[in-house]
Amino acid sequence: MRIVFEKRESISHWAVVLVPIISFLVSLLFGAILLLASGVDPLVTYQAMAVGTFGSWHSFTETLVKATPLLFTSLGVAIAFRMKFWNIGAEGQLVWGGVAAAWVALFWSKSLPGWTLLPLALLMACVAGAIWAGVPAALKAYLNVDETLTTLMLNYVAILYAKNLYYGPWRDPEGMGFPGSAQFPAAAWLPRITGRVHLGLIIALIFAFLLWFAFNRTRWGFETRIIGENQTAARYLGINIKRNIVIALLISGALSGLAGAGETLGIAHRLQQGLSMGYGYTAIIISWMSQLNPLAIIFVAVLMASLLVGGDQIQIMMGLPASVGVVLQGMILIPMLAGGLFTEYRLRIVRTPKIEEAKA
Repeated sequence: MRIVFEKRESISHWAVVLVPIISFLVSLLFGAILLLASGVDPLVTYQAMAVGTFGSWHSFTETLVKATPLLFTSLGVAIAFRMKFWNIGAEGQLVWGGVAAAWVALFWSKSLPGWTLLPLALLMACVAGAIWAGVPAALKAYLNVDETLTTLMLNYVAILYAKNLYYGPWRDPEGMGFPGSAQFPAAAWLPRITGRVHLGLIIALIFAFLLWFAFNRTRWGFETRIIGENQTAARYLGINIKRNIVIALLISGALSGLAGAGETLGIAHRLQQGLSMGYGYTAIIISWMSQLNPLAIIFVAVLMASLLVGGDQIQIMMGLPASVGVVLQGMILIPMLAGGLFTEYRLRIVRTPKIEEAKA
């Protein structure tokens, strides 16, 4: 007798709704056990995180600030994951987007009309992120090079190059020795909506709805889904797999590049240390928790952002390290992945017939 996973022929709509909710409640239970082991009251801790995240308008806007880059990178990762292309490089693509936007803002401002500066900086951020994602995409499509390794390694190249810029040639000579470029001209700033929430949030929401439409209502969405589910079937249908991989990764990288532009043009208004905060890696968790649904990504991105902001809050109020919020992210991921597995598959017991001994 053995236990095997068997793919369900159809997935219940109730399961799609209930399984993530149950998985989230289970993750809260696991988190409570962790907090008890740390010697703190889980209810008090969760309450402190909720107050620090949603207890005031200021705290809520800070959650949205964190959610914006998470939303961009998660949408980009979801496009790649839909095709079973494991893009672990959203962090590097984000960094290159920030560097490209800073390049335009710092060095093109004197030769361009002011009204063109911001659109051009956003465009260059898209191009930079797309190129950085396009390299491993082309290697995978035409040379069958493993994308997990290439996208991951390219993250470090991007991060170290950006660090070289704001510590070296782009360092502000009037910055009192602190690493970072000079402040961008105001024409290159992303307009703010409220608090530190900037226009990037609206752009990200628009892309979420556009991607949902593209995934569910266009031929391109159908082709990416088929490639991800069965490349052999995609070939029989005449789908150009190589072209679709490259196109999807260019879009994926462009969205991650916009995340970097939002951080430099909308928040810091300069290129400085702190651009790489792990948003690209958290995006992997968000996209899987959302089951690659662009609309679900909106809500999960806000949830994960609340854990980051709430982690800072419990550090202040309860003396716990802020990394507890990151640990709770992991505690959420495991039940959510398990729930997604049981949504698509069911356990079946297979009875192995006994082999009768040969008669002498």
